[in-house]
Amino acid sequence: MEDRIILTKDGYKKLKKELEKLKTVERKKIAKMLEEARSHGDFRENAEYDVAKDKQAHIETRILQLEKLLKEAEIHDESNNEHGVVCVGSLVTIKNKKTGEECVYKLVGHGEADPSSGSISIASPVGKALLGKRVGETVNVETPSGKTQISILGVRS
Repeated sequence: MEDRIILTKDGYKKLKKELEKLKTVERKKIAKMLEEARSHGDFRENAEYDVAKDKQAHIETRILQLEKLLKEAEIHDESNNEHGVVCVGSLVTIKNKKTGEECVYKLVGHGEADPSSGSISIASPVGKALLGKRVGETVNVETPSGKTQISILGVRS
């Protein structure tokens, strides 16, 4: 599974939209920044030009990453998810046995994970431990802070 790039339909659309914005909006902004910086003359001591070139390099790198990711990705059909089983696209309610803390995560492909917004990768330690499990099961997860036991309270597709 680690060799495959799996995305949800929503994740694919989101990354496609980001790519389009980078290509159409952000590239134009950078071109204007470079034009403005060039008008100031000497490039050797032109911090504005250096900043614009750095931003341009960052945008072009991200464009290449997204193009590769979208080209190689497999789109997971969530309609095939088995009811009550944790898989790509599932919303999973879990409880940390030690702290009692409850969280809801959406399991997504590696390229669309954003833990700050509640989306975790199926390749992450928690994601790997949850895949294929059912409500009521408890899993052991090796996290950076040590071993943790997590109970699965709910699974929605």
